[in-house]
Amino acid sequence: MPDHPFNVLFLCTGNSARSIIAEAILNRIGAGKFRAYSAGSQPKGRVHPETIRLLEGLGYGTSQFRSKSWTEFAEAGAPLFDFVFTVCDSAAAESCPVWPGQPMTAHWGIPDPAEATGAHAEIAFAFKEAYRLMNQRIGIFTSLPLHSLDRLALGNKLKEIGRMQGATGKTPEPI
Repeated sequence: MPDHPFNVLFLCTGNSARSIIAEAILNRIGAGKFRAYSAGSQPKGRVHPETIRLLEGLGYGTSQFRSKSWTEFAEAGAPLFDFVFTVCDSAAAESCPVWPGQPMTAHWGIPDPAEATGAHAEIAFAFKEAYRLMNQRIGIFTSLPLHSLDRLALGNKLKEIGRMQGATGKTPEPI
Protein backbone atom coordinates (compact mmCIF):
# COMPACT_ATOMS: atom_id res chain seq x y z
CA MET A 1 0.00 0.00 0.00
CA PRO A 2 1.58 3.31 -1.02
CA ASP A 3 2.16 5.94 1.64
CA HIS A 4 1.04 8.64 -0.79
CA PRO A 5 -2.05 9.29 -2.92
CA PHE A 6 -2.26 7.49 -6.25
CA ASN A 7 -1.12 9.82 -9.06
CA VAL A 8 -3.42 9.80 -12.09
CA LEU A 9 -2.84 11.49 -15.46
CA PHE A 10 -5.73 12.15 -17.86
CA LEU A 11 -4.68 12.67 -21.48
CA CYS A 12 -6.43 14.06 -24.50
CA THR A 13 -5.26 15.91 -27.56
CA GLY A 14 -6.10 19.54 -26.71
CA ASN A 15 -6.22 19.47 -22.89
CA SER A 16 -9.02 22.03 -22.92
CA ALA A 17 -12.15 20.13 -21.89
CA ARG A 18 -12.42 16.38 -21.13
CA SER A 19 -9.06 15.87 -19.43
CA ILE A 20 -9.46 19.10 -17.41
CA ILE A 21 -12.94 17.98 -16.33
CA ALA A 22 -11.56 14.59 -15.29
CA GLU A 23 -8.73 16.21 -13.33
CA ALA A 24 -11.22 18.42 -11.48
CA ILE A 25 -13.58 15.58 -10.62
CA LEU A 26 -10.91 13.19 -9.38
CA ASN A 27 -9.20 15.84 -7.28
CA ARG A 28 -12.56 16.54 -5.62
CA ILE A 29 -14.00 13.08 -5.04
CA GLY A 30 -10.68 11.33 -4.62
CA ALA A 31 -9.09 13.92 -2.33
CA GLY A 32 -6.53 12.30 -0.08
CA LYS A 33 -6.57 9.02 -1.99
CA PHE A 34 -5.79 10.35 -5.49
CA ARG A 35 -3.95 13.27 -7.04
CA ALA A 36 -5.06 14.03 -10.60
CA TYR A 37 -3.30 15.81 -13.44
CA SER A 38 -4.17 16.42 -17.08
CA ALA A 39 -2.27 17.09 -20.27
CA GLY A 40 -2.54 17.01 -24.03
CA SER A 41 -0.49 15.78 -26.94
CA GLN A 42 -1.21 19.03 -28.81
CA PRO A 43 -2.50 21.41 -26.13
CA LYS A 44 -4.77 24.24 -27.23
CA GLY A 45 -2.95 26.65 -24.95
CA ARG A 46 -6.12 27.60 -23.09
CA VAL A 47 -8.91 25.84 -21.27
CA HIS A 48 -12.18 25.99 -23.19
CA PRO A 49 -14.35 28.81 -21.74
CA GLU A 50 -17.32 26.46 -21.39
CA THR A 51 -15.18 24.09 -19.30
CA ILE A 52 -14.46 26.96 -16.92
CA ARG A 53 -18.14 28.03 -16.85
CA LEU A 54 -19.28 24.49 -16.11
CA LEU A 55 -16.74 23.83 -13.37
CA GLU A 56 -17.28 27.19 -11.69
CA GLY A 57 -21.04 26.60 -11.82
CA LEU A 58 -20.46 23.33 -9.98
CA GLY A 59 -18.39 25.01 -7.28
CA TYR A 60 -14.90 24.14 -8.47
CA GLY A 61 -12.04 26.57 -8.21
CA THR A 62 -10.58 26.93 -11.70
CA SER A 63 -7.53 29.14 -11.31
CA GLN A 64 -5.16 26.15 -11.28
CA PHE A 65 -6.30 24.75 -14.64
CA ARG A 66 -4.24 25.36 -17.75
CA SER A 67 -3.80 23.61 -21.07
CA LYS A 68 -0.39 21.90 -21.03
CA SER A 69 1.67 19.38 -22.95
CA TRP A 70 2.15 15.83 -21.80
CA THR A 71 5.89 16.36 -22.21
CA GLU A 72 5.79 18.26 -18.88
CA PHE A 73 5.05 14.96 -17.20
CA ALA A 74 7.75 13.00 -19.01
CA GLU A 75 10.53 15.25 -17.67
CA ALA A 76 12.77 14.64 -14.66
CA GLY A 77 11.08 15.68 -11.44
CA ALA A 78 7.55 15.10 -12.75
CA PRO A 79 5.18 13.02 -10.62
CA LEU A 80 5.38 9.25 -11.08
CA PHE A 81 2.00 8.00 -12.23
CA ASP A 82 0.11 4.99 -10.97
CA PHE A 83 -2.58 5.38 -13.65
CA VAL A 84 -2.73 7.05 -17.07
CA PHE A 85 -6.09 7.34 -18.83
CA THR A 86 -6.74 8.62 -22.33
CA VAL A 87 -10.11 10.33 -22.64
CA CYS A 88 -10.14 10.93 -26.40
CA ASP A 89 -9.62 8.51 -29.24
CA SER A 90 -6.97 10.66 -30.92
CA ALA A 91 -4.68 10.70 -27.88
CA ALA A 92 -5.19 6.96 -27.38
CA ALA A 93 -3.97 6.30 -30.91
CA GLU A 94 -0.86 8.47 -30.58
CA SER A 95 2.57 7.39 -29.45
CA CYS A 96 2.78 8.64 -25.90
CA PRO A 97 5.90 9.33 -23.89
CA VAL A 98 7.26 6.46 -21.86
CA TRP A 99 5.85 6.85 -18.37
CA PRO A 100 8.28 5.75 -15.65
CA GLY A 101 7.02 3.21 -13.16
CA GLN A 102 4.78 1.26 -15.55
CA PRO A 103 1.45 2.89 -14.65
CA MET A 104 -1.82 1.07 -15.29
CA THR A 105 -3.44 2.45 -18.44
CA ALA A 106 -6.88 2.44 -19.99
CA HIS A 107 -8.87 4.30 -22.62
CA TRP A 108 -11.97 6.12 -21.34
CA GLY A 109 -13.03 7.89 -24.53
CA ILE A 110 -16.07 10.12 -24.45
CA PRO A 111 -17.38 12.59 -27.07
CA ASP A 112 -15.52 15.91 -27.23
CA PRO A 113 -17.80 18.67 -25.95
CA ALA A 114 -15.47 21.27 -27.50
CA GLU A 115 -16.71 20.10 -30.90
CA ALA A 116 -20.34 20.87 -30.03
CA THR A 117 -22.08 23.40 -32.24
CA GLY A 118 -25.38 25.21 -32.15
CA ALA A 119 -27.01 27.44 -29.60
CA HIS A 120 -25.29 28.10 -26.29
CA ALA A 121 -27.72 25.73 -24.56
CA GLU A 122 -26.69 22.88 -26.89
CA ILE A 123 -23.01 23.53 -26.29
CA ALA A 124 -23.53 23.78 -22.53
CA PHE A 125 -25.43 20.48 -22.64
CA ALA A 126 -22.50 18.76 -24.40
CA PHE A 127 -20.18 19.89 -21.61
CA LYS A 128 -22.64 18.79 -18.92
CA GLU A 129 -22.92 15.39 -20.60
CA ALA A 130 -19.12 15.03 -20.73
CA TYR A 131 -19.02 15.91 -17.03
CA ARG A 132 -21.74 13.36 -16.23
CA LEU A 133 -20.01 10.56 -18.13
CA MET A 134 -16.60 11.32 -16.63
CA ASN A 135 -18.05 11.69 -13.12
CA GLN A 136 -19.69 8.27 -13.46
CA ARG A 137 -16.44 6.61 -14.56
CA ILE A 138 -14.34 8.30 -11.89
CA GLY A 139 -16.89 7.45 -9.20
CA ILE A 140 -16.59 3.77 -10.08
CA PHE A 141 -12.79 4.01 -10.32
CA THR A 142 -12.48 5.59 -6.87
CA SER A 143 -14.64 2.85 -5.35
CA LEU A 144 -12.48 -0.01 -6.67
CA PRO A 145 -10.60 -1.97 -4.02
CA LEU A 146 -7.27 -1.03 -5.60
CA HIS A 147 -5.12 -2.71 -2.98
CA SER A 148 -6.89 -6.06 -3.16
CA LEU A 149 -6.99 -6.48 -6.94
CA ASP A 150 -4.09 -8.04 -8.80
CA ARG A 151 -2.71 -6.14 -11.79
CA LEU A 152 -4.61 -8.20 -14.37
CA ALA A 153 -7.97 -7.91 -12.58
CA LEU A 154 -7.44 -4.18 -12.07
CA GLY A 155 -6.55 -3.73 -15.74
CA ASN A 156 -9.75 -5.52 -16.75
CA LYS A 157 -11.83 -3.34 -14.41
CA LEU A 158 -10.25 -0.17 -15.86
CA LYS A 159 -11.05 -1.33 -19.40
CA GLU A 160 -14.65 -2.12 -18.37
CA ILE A 161 -15.02 1.43 -17.08
CA GLY A 162 -13.88 2.68 -20.47
CA ARG A 163 -16.60 0.69 -22.23
CA MET A 164 -19.43 2.12 -20.12
CA GLN A 165 -22.46 3.85 -21.60
CA GLY A 166 -21.45 6.93 -23.58
CA ALA A 167 -18.06 5.59 -24.66
CA THR A 168 -16.86 6.67 -28.05
CA GLY A 169 -16.95 4.00 -30.72
CA LYS A 170 -13.22 3.48 -31.01
CA THR A 171 -11.46 1.40 -28.40
CA PRO A 172 -7.79 1.52 -29.36
CA GLU A 173 -5.18 -0.07 -27.18
CA PRO A 174 -4.05 2.80 -24.98
CA ILE A 175 -0.56 4.07 -24.43
